[in-house]
Amino acid sequence: MAYGKVVISGINTSELTVLKEEEKIALLKEIKATGSREARDKLIKGNLRLVLSVIQKFTGRGEDIDDLFQIGVVGLIKAINNFDLTKEVRFSTYCVPMISGELRRYLRDYGQIKVSRSLRDLAYKAIQAKERLAAANQREPDIEEIAAEIGAERADVVIALESISDPVSLYEPVYSDSGDTLYIMDQIGGNDDIDNWLDEMSIREAIKALGERERNILYLRFLKGKTQVEVAGEIGISQAQVSRLEKGAINKIKSSTA
Repeated sequence: MAYGKVVISGINTSELTVLKEEEKIALLKEIKATGSREARDKLIKGNLRLVLSVIQKFTGRGEDIDDLFQIGVVGLIKAINNFDLTKEVRFSTYCVPMISGELRRYLRDYGQIKVSRSLRDLAYKAIQAKERLAAANQREPDIEEIAAEIGAERADVVIALESISDPVSLYEPVYSDSGDTLYIMDQIGGNDDIDNWLDEMSIREAIKALGERERNILYLRFLKGKTQVEVAGEIGISQAQVSRLEKGAINKIKSSTA
């Protein structure tokens, strides 16, 4: 979606200015020191293009673009209020997750896809914890850290966050390795297939016949509950290779137990 000459919430996006990082920091210092309304307004207007760039990934689901823009601005204002000048982090780097989090909360509470109250509450706590940890450690926290922060199980946090995530097409590419594209559809298997071969007693022998790396991948994926990305990082290969080895191993087991 092009924003060059679009009017959103009464604002002509072609007239928006973009502040340099040092200008943002100077305005933030002025706001903290004097509470200047003029500096705050200038900082907000100088970051509206950032808001526009973030809301692009939340469009196309029937939500009004003006509403998304206004919610994004709320996230921007919260980022201004909470930004810590003592931390060595760029303001825009801090802003993006704050804006995204505000949009996700809005879509969670008012979106067309309804999620149970308990899941929404847990996801909200997880997002807040993620923002706190990111601000404190100046890096993206992993699921284990978020779960520990809110005193929840890792699996529950994953399910809660997934429940409010944006729906995607099964044919959306998630990885490309020298022209060999991996799609979301390649990463999912049928539950019926997995249940069937897990119930077979002969599976033990079939697993023993696999190579050590294939057995390790299945162990990490299905017993430890790790994602393909996590497995790839742990054993030192690409996510595409993990996917191919995993699928190949499952097919071998299914063939052996058929």
